[in-house]
Amino acid sequence: MTSRPARPIALWGAPVALMVVIFALSAMPSDSDHHSLVVLILRKLAHFGEYALLLALWLRALRSRLTLDRALGLAYALTVSYAASDEYHQTFVSGRVGTWRDVLIDAAGALAVALVIRRGAGRARQPA
Repeated sequence: MTSRPARPIALWGAPVALMVVIFALSAMPSDSDHHSLVVLILRKLAHFGEYALLLALWLRALRSRLTLDRALGLAYALTVSYAASDEYHQTFVSGRVGTWRDVLIDAAGALAVALVIRRGAGRARQPA
């Protein structure tokens, strides 16, 4: 059981911690030998997944204060904004490039989770 004072730290700390991990991974210089199709696909799936998770963590924190729709909108805006800033950050890292394609993949991961959650909430309100 989480104590009352620790709850805000757990709620707000989780998305911030993931953002720190993403930043640290993005700060690592790229090894240009990873050009195989399999590696490319795995890297793009990782983009999709990490930003899907980031949206879910932001939503969890924001739901403590906002309605679902407002929390989803803000969580999505925070997630996509961070994706764009992370790609910009990568332009300063040796061997890395920031691309709008990656921002779109990140946004798609976040949107997928948002749609699943929104659809699930809509079904929960319907009478059986």
